[in-house]
Amino acid sequence: MLDFKFISPTQFVFGRNAEEALVSESSKLGGKILLHYGGGSIKKSGLYDRVKSYLAEAGADFVELGGVKPNPSLFMVRQAIDLCRTEGVTGILAVGGGSVIDSAKAIAIGVPFQGDVWDFYTGKADAQEALPVGIILTIPAAGSEGSNGSVITDEETRSKFAYGSDIIRPVFSLMNPELTYTLSAYQTGCGVVDMISHVMERYFTNTENVDLTDRLGEAVMRSVIDIAPRVFANPEDYEARAELMWASTIAHTDIVGLGRNDNWASHQIEHELSAQYDVAHGAGLSVVFPAWMTHVRKENLPRFVQFATRVWNIDYIAGREDEVALEGIRRHKAFYESIGMPTSLSALGVTDNRYDIMAEKAMRDGPFGEIKALNKEDVVAIYTLAES
Repeated sequence: MLDFKFISPTQFVFGRNAEEALVSESSKLGGKILLHYGGGSIKKSGLYDRVKSYLAEAGADFVELGGVKPNPSLFMVRQAIDLCRTEGVTGILAVGGGSVIDSAKAIAIGVPFQGDVWDFYTGKADAQEALPVGIILTIPAAGSEGSNGSVITDEETRSKFAYGSDIIRPVFSLMNPELTYTLSAYQTGCGVVDMISHVMERYFTNTENVDLTDRLGEAVMRSVIDIAPRVFANPEDYEARAELMWASTIAHTDIVGLGRNDNWASHQIEHELSAQYDVAHGAGLSVVFPAWMTHVRKENLPRFVQFATRVWNIDYIAGREDEVALEGIRRHKAFYESIGMPTSLSALGVTDNRYDIMAEKAMRDGPFGEIKALNKEDVVAIYTLAES
């Protein structure tokens, strides 16, 4: 196990009617709040009106900016930063899922910064201060409600980059599983893939003597795999929705990654895919991850065998370890298919070959990945494996 530092300052309020805690929590965002949200779903559900009434009850002044789309855009982030500066905004309330929260985090570090917010995402600057961010979560998936990360897309250059800093961890996250009842099967499936992938990016490591966090990660993955079918069978199963919502948070607060080197190769490969084709992040991961696993498995075969035996209950067979690992990958891919997720580029609707372009952009900082440091040829090979 490696040495580590860990901080998780977020206060989580979880359960039925958790959003009502906004009345008491909103003061953490200061005297002028930016209400940030996505499409029309929170208005159709009535959540938007309830949020405004809670802010009014708290005596909070606010301005609003909606319209955040999946793969949140740099253009809107810059627009919001200008609005916040003009209006004297002191904190941001994000109502939505990962895209809204990631956008809010970018705005939070952009407002006090004298340069361009994109400098954080391109590695030219490191944030020293941020406005406080509060969350009302409506989509369990990205885990951004408790994480130190944010991902933003520059639509002009088709670049999708991540930035991480503990100063952008939310000050509070209000999590009511009932708010997820109206999610479509596709949105739910994308969320399932995303939260499992966040565990897997930490799980597939070359760091030794990390059995505790291995088993924590395995527990999260197995729980999600077991719970997901219940949610698809009955979208208003409160207990199943609650388990899924909390799993998304646990998967990405870093708890299952402490003391080990992370991987994040599949995310970097997927970011180029969704930047080029504007696909949903979870759907892109369901295509990329099995292909990555197949390509690199022999670099650390014991870890892939462990994944197969502990997560997918495949019997260990001495001398046939690679068969065991491949069966684990096959079952994992089959699970994604069983919940309606694409597992090939063709199923994702990608018909033209931009592999070289995407691989070049993925390689912007040189070889990447923990199990195997991937070069351009590796990345192209993974996209090729993902074709079918």
